Amino acid sequence: MSYELTGKLLAKYEIIQRKETFKTREFVIEKTDDINGKIITNYVKFQCVQDRTTMPDRFNLGDTVKVLFNIKGSKWNKDGKDNYITNLDAWRMEAVQLGGNTAPTKTNTYFDIPANESGDDLPF
Repeated sequence: MSYELTGKLLAKYEIIQRKETFKTREFVIEKTDDINGKIITNYVKFQCVQDRTTMPDRFNLGDTVKVLFNIKGSKWNKDGKDNYITNLDAWRMEAVQLGGNTAPTKTNTYFDIPANESGDDLPF
C-alpha cells in the first residue's frame, strides 16, 4: 500500500553506503496542520534507497513537496531480544505549486522496485 504526505523539505542527509551493494539516504519533511485553530507541526523522516538516493537533490530546502512512500517494517534478533524498526520508504517526490497542484517532471518520477530479499538479518 502506498501513502503520500505534502510538506516543506526541511533537511537532506548524506548518502550512507550500508554495504557494498546497498545505500540509503534520509530526508525530513515538516508537515504543519491547523486543527481546530491550533497549529500542529510534525517532522517526518523518510528513507530512500539505492537509485532513489538522489531524489532529494532535485529540490531545495524550504520547497513544498509531495512524497509518495511505503511503510516497511523489519524484525531481527540480537542477543536473544527481538528488535523492530519501521521505515517510511520514499519512492517518489513531486514539486507542489501554490494552490496544491503538483507539477511532476520526468526528472522526479521514480518507481518502487522490490527490495533484495537476501535473508540478511540486518535492519537495513
